[in-house]
Amino acid sequence: MQLNTKVCDLLNIQYPILQGGMAWIAGGRLAGAVSEAGGLGIIGSGNTPASWLKEEIKVARESTSKNFGVNLMLTSPYLEENLQLTIEEKIPVVTTGGGNPGLYMKTFKEAGIKVIPVVASVALARRLERLGADALIVEGAESGGHIGEMSTMCLVPMVADEVKIPIIAAGGIFDARGLVAALALGAQGVQIGTRFICTPEAKVHQAYQNKVIKAKDRSTVICGQGTGHPVRAIQNNFSREFIKAEKDGIGKEELQTLGKGRYPLAAVDGDVEQGSILAGQISALVKEIQPSSEVVKEIIQESKELLTKLGEF
Repeated sequence: MQLNTKVCDLLNIQYPILQGGMAWIAGGRLAGAVSEAGGLGIIGSGNTPASWLKEEIKVARESTSKNFGVNLMLTSPYLEENLQLTIEEKIPVVTTGGGNPGLYMKTFKEAGIKVIPVVASVALARRLERLGADALIVEGAESGGHIGEMSTMCLVPMVADEVKIPIIAAGGIFDARGLVAALALGAQGVQIGTRFICTPEAKVHQAYQNKVIKAKDRSTVICGQGTGHPVRAIQNNFSREFIKAEKDGIGKEELQTLGKGRYPLAAVDGDVEQGSILAGQISALVKEIQPSSEVVKEIIQESKELLTKLGEF
């Protein structure tokens, strides 16, 4: 049984699995390993300068000759230079987060780059299809990092019914069960982030990985609703302090100051009590550090087995 979908054809990949473009964590080594295994690896540029991204692109190309992509955060102060570098380096696929990439769509298209924005609503999905997006990553609130309000289970079929371009489900997807469920809901692929945090190729502090592995079903909390940009993270001293500040009615600017730099503090420096540990609800399913190639192979093999079983009903 082949698991070839429209997403595979669009991105010239073997399997319909995208690795989430997690800032600070998804560097060139991880992106290269996932692409080499048959998925689409993605370097997360986040709030990093072009010098960082250029080095990670080099690392990815040393790891694989296959396609990989770059995630561009539209709110990054380095967006313009990272966008230009992406064009200069002839990156074939860009995913976007943190807003509407419509302003840059013409630039991407002229450079021959396939654009896959992350969306958390039906309205934005419709709008980005009209603006020329090649596909959409439809992300539910189960995911780590910045989130919307809709769950993956509800949002994916709603978007699938409204757009004609391929959609990729994200949020709460860990294994073959998530991939097969996503296909049933109308997606043509999945994006997985949290599980790839706990791989040896991830550019992340071991203390961060340990917190993900130790997480239970209710270990994640939502912070930042008072800023208008809520995020899901694993509960720790910082998240408790932040949520208390929100309840106490601290102003938006003060909340933003309180949260500034907390993510790299955890991901890069390993301070998992005062930093922000962005991770999805499926953290509770992560039990060990596992090579990226094994993750991809396991998901595909088990998906084929599961689809065969379902066909017997």
